[in-house]
Amino acid sequence: MDKKRLDYYRKKLVTRREELARGIARTEQEGREADEDPTVDLADKAANSYTKEFLFGQTHNDRSLLQLVDDALVRIRENSFGECIACHQELQQKRLEAVPWTRYCIACQEKKEQGLL
Repeated sequence: MDKKRLDYYRKKLVTRREELARGIARTEQEGREADEDPTVDLADKAANSYTKEFLFGQTHNDRSLLQLVDDALVRIRENSFGECIACHQELQQKRLEAVPWTRYCIACQEKKEQGLL
């Protein structure tokens, strides 16, 4: 992959990383605020508990995606970005455009989802 394309994907990944980091911080703050609400009603406590659980799940998903983005940035630094980590074939530009943090080509991703990889 040429330097211009790598710079394009690096910028795209850095932007996505910043969005995720802000989202994680905001979600964690909302979770703490839900805990500070001095509710006495049992229904309110249940609603707060549900909100905290939902926010925890959202944070977990965002952290997983953040790790994938960080891994993609490492691959850019190591000059292995843009190739499948399983079969080492070049990833399609459409796939990278849609999911720049992807590690697998479409065929290997399907195998991974089926438990064959």
